[in-house]
Amino acid sequence: MENSFELLEEKVRKAVELVKRLRKENKDLHDAVEKAGPRLQELEKKVEAAEKHRGAASADAAKMESLARELKDLRREREEIRGRIARLVEALDALE
Repeated sequence: MENSFELLEEKVRKAVELVKRLRKENKDLHDAVEKAGPRLQELEKKVEAAEKHRGAASADAAKMESLARELKDLRREREEIRGRIARLVEALDALE
């Protein structure tokens, strides 16, 4: 009987130690979560800013592509006008 009572006491002591250890681990984890909260918010803001920047960069790239096409069209038009002016000068020279 005494032996089984000692066994029970030992199991209770082990259970108490386990509960103490688990409570400490739980507290440590809660502390870590609290410390990580502000860092998480900071990183979320950075990600949001990066996504906005990426969107702006994409819009800028589309604008650059549009401007490049416009520049190409204007250069082509300038060459056409040069050609027409050259023909007009030749026609004027032929009148003399």
